[in-house]
Amino acid sequence: MSTPPEPFDSDRDQRDAPRIGGRQTPKDAATLILTRRHRGVAQVLMGRRAPGHVFMASKWVFPGGRIDRADFTAASATEPSPAVMGRLTMEVPARRARALTLTAVRETFEETGLLLASPAPAASVAGPWREFRASGALPDLAALSYIARAITPPGRTRRFDARFFMVPAEALLHPEPTAGSGELDEIAWLDLDEARGQDLPAITRFVLGEVNERLTTPDRPLPFVRMVHGKHVVERLD
Repeated sequence: MSTPPEPFDSDRDQRDAPRIGGRQTPKDAATLILTRRHRGVAQVLMGRRAPGHVFMASKWVFPGGRIDRADFTAASATEPSPAVMGRLTMEVPARRARALTLTAVRETFEETGLLLASPAPAASVAGPWREFRASGALPDLAALSYIARAITPPGRTRRFDARFFMVPAEALLHPEPTAGSGELDEIAWLDLDEARGQDLPAITRFVLGEVNERLTTPDRPLPFVRMVHGKHVVERLD
């Protein structure tokens, strides 16, 4: 029997990143949650943020980061599924929706060395996709499922409008992470119970519960976590 997902912990969220005041517009960002079964046990890939980070230092997180201009024009081997694009385009224009899926793939490669991709001739391109394309691969966007959205509350040092995508490890070109960019000082496949025992941001803990549920119920309504009138709200979107 699976463990019921935990409700979003507002108090923990405040401790993760206390308010410092000021106004910031949330930046679009994307996160990729890789899953696999190892000896019959469900695992997720997570990394620990280096201690020197201003935002969420030393916390265990999923790979991800903010959208880059290059993500709007990057080539791919496949396009996002109609289900993913249908949900994303309720929030943003189609071009930005596709770019968000590419952000998740690129950031995961930069932070872990893992390629959610199909083999392709090596190509020389400028910008943040240079190493990815030089490795002889093109992003496989069709493998992604869109499972959660969260906006960082006002007054934080960083604010993101983050979309969380999920994909099975079988879609990777190779199964084990490398050192990546160094933004994560440790990278590991963790059993779900082991992952829950790490020092996690509140939103990561909440999404981890969503991952656990989706392994058996993939068509669950997507949760959207944000702050409204000073209180956290979790809305389920069909």
